[in-house]
Amino acid sequence: MKKIAAAVLTMALLLSAATGCNSFTGNSAEPASQAGSGAAKPTSVSFYLENEIPTLNQFAASDNIAFTVLNNISEGLYRLDMNDEPQPALAESCKVSDDKLTYTFTLRDGLKFSNGDAITSKVFRETWLEQMKADAKNGYAFILTDYIVNGQEYSEKKVGADQVGIETPDDKTLVVKLKAPTPYFLSLTTFVPYYAVDMSFYQKQGASYALGKDNLVYSGPYMVTQFDAASGVTLVKNPNYWDKDNVKVDTVNIKIIKEQSTALNLYKAGQLSRVKLSATDVPSYKSSKEFTTHTIFRTNFIQFNTTAEGTKNLNIRKALSMAVDNNTLVNTILNNGSEAANGVVPKSMSSGIAGKTFGSLQGTLMSYNAEKAKEYWKKGVEELGGQVPQMTLVLDDDTENKDVGTYLQSQFKSVLGIDVNLDSKTKEARRSLMKTGKYQMGLNAWGADYDDPMTYLQIWTENTNSFRGNFKDTEAADAYVKLIEEAHAERDTAKRADLLVQAEKSLVVDNAVVAPLYYIGSAYLVKPNVKNLVEPDSGILELKYTEVD
Repeated sequence: MKKIAAAVLTMALLLSAATGCNSFTGNSAEPASQAGSGAAKPTSVSFYLENEIPTLNQFAASDNIAFTVLNNISEGLYRLDMNDEPQPALAESCKVSDDKLTYTFTLRDGLKFSNGDAITSKVFRETWLEQMKADAKNGYAFILTDYIVNGQEYSEKKVGADQVGIETPDDKTLVVKLKAPTPYFLSLTTFVPYYAVDMSFYQKQGASYALGKDNLVYSGPYMVTQFDAASGVTLVKNPNYWDKDNVKVDTVNIKIIKEQSTALNLYKAGQLSRVKLSATDVPSYKSSKEFTTHTIFRTNFIQFNTTAEGTKNLNIRKALSMAVDNNTLVNTILNNGSEAANGVVPKSMSSGIAGKTFGSLQGTLMSYNAEKAKEYWKKGVEELGGQVPQMTLVLDDDTENKDVGTYLQSQFKSVLGIDVNLDSKTKEARRSLMKTGKYQMGLNAWGADYDDPMTYLQIWTENTNSFRGNFKDTEAADAYVKLIEEAHAERDTAKRADLLVQAEKSLVVDNAVVAPLYYIGSAYLVKPNVKNLVEPDSGILELKYTEVD
């Protein structure tokens, strides 16, 4: 998903399980007071993320860095298991009506937040209503309003909360009424915006909510004991979690390490048990028993600002899109199992039609064509009055983004003869720039929130989202929105899939709003003593099932 969302942000997750007492501890030394007592040794793991943690406020989080932490300190009605399938979590069961429009969830007995407050059906209703508000900071109101009866009308303040299709007949029962059958709705409930938030605590905290460990309350396997957005976070088991006996690791240390070379040195020193490899390191380790690759539903792309000088011209955008040889990018520059992308939707994603992937329906949308790129560029420059536009690409300052940016810069020079400036920033600074629309091109990415093309194609329908290139208020944008709306309402799976195929073609080919680069893959070295570290197709790390030998 999922369940999500960051400019060529790769979830480099690096686990540590080395014995010792430093900050990268694995199996901690047994305390003297327990020596010989037979008590179980405390266990801990440490891993890293390649960018700072932007927020731990569920209503503001919109990327996989934040989602990774929130996924492990919070929980929803259902949770993804080790096979990426939704399983009962805070809900013990769910009954679905024959017409597939009503979901009746029954919560477990005795559920509590970490502060002792009860987790009831009313907690979910209040949380979801808060997320549905049009001014939700993370822009994820649609993940509920698109599906729940009168959700959109509530977001637009056309109806009151009592008319939204969420009912709580008692503290343990949550009844959800959908606008149309949604076969992936249980998967949606495993995604962060659907998680339970202690709304009483949230309201009391006001602007201080989620700023530190004491400004949060937890419903998931872990709680925060230390938090610094730039350096990392420390998690410990939540004693009030309903399934705490099946959480095997006591402490999780999450570090922020932007340079892969630093992480590799820690791995070789025995202080990390999982390390992401850069493209230059892959050949040296490819034959190692510790080498592995992993791919997720996540697409990295160039986001064009369709209203900025230069990139507001369609032919300029088409030229830049077709000037990139992304086969060379993945095979030579990345060399980590990533695949060249010719669309934003991963080819192996479900189409909703039994036995057919979305890629098998879509075919090839965009591919490298230097001669065609030159033609589009020439025509675009002519339409701009003969003035060659000055181009800037904004990107994150981690290793992979820098490598990709440098390659794109060289491609644009060799194919189009232009010098593109690279503006490397911290992840949050880059995101801020894009959110305010102050960019021409940005390296960005989107990871699936659930296994359906809608998780990608929906995000370009948000009219106020400069982050998505200001693709709005034009005939082409309106036509795109109409395709998405029709797909939401369509009950025939084949017709729905065809509408989504048309929408992706409109986005990538006809309007060149984005230039797909690659479906993300990563190469790792992994020590054998960390078991059951789950990274679903969404790329949002799941730590509940992790064990340390």
